[in-house]
Amino acid sequence: MVRVIESSLTRLGVVLAWLMLGLALLASSVLVLRYGFGVGSSALQDAVLYLNALLVLLGISVTLTANAHVRVDVWSSRRQDKTRALVDLMGVVLLLLPMIAAIGWFGWDYVARSWLMHEGSGDAGGLAGVYWVKSLILVGDALLFLAAIAFGYRAFQAWRGRDAELPVEQKHEL
Repeated sequence: MVRVIESSLTRLGVVLAWLMLGLALLASSVLVLRYGFGVGSSALQDAVLYLNALLVLLGISVTLTANAHVRVDVWSSRRQDKTRALVDLMGVVLLLLPMIAAIGWFGWDYVARSWLMHEGSGDAGGLAGVYWVKSLILVGDALLFLAAIAFGYRAFQAWRGRDAELPVEQKHEL
């Protein structure tokens, strides 16, 4: 099950990497249109914001799966593997899972209110469907939960001294 979660999130990471290229092109076109031709577009600016939200909210789980998240290596680099694994496991149980629960708890009402009023852009000419973008909060939270379970499992296995199956290799070319 852990392998399925990790491989799925790794494939999602490849898709998000390509979308990052799309974000760069879209943001560049907004700048060229505005400052090169004096043409502004609220819809294009909203598209940049929506795509950025998608990349961040879905990319968090990919980052955890790839073990590329921010950590304090000053402390952990001097510890044995078992100690680092225990710290990772405790971080998942005591910090990450409660945070995921809080995001889900508070995010549910926030997203539900947006859906009830079919929230759209606050700018004239902007894109509709802000409620779809806000739904990414809950989708990203669910994906982060799955990534936390897989990460915690691997940490638990390492702490117990068992060799869990190797994580999914992060091989992709752009």
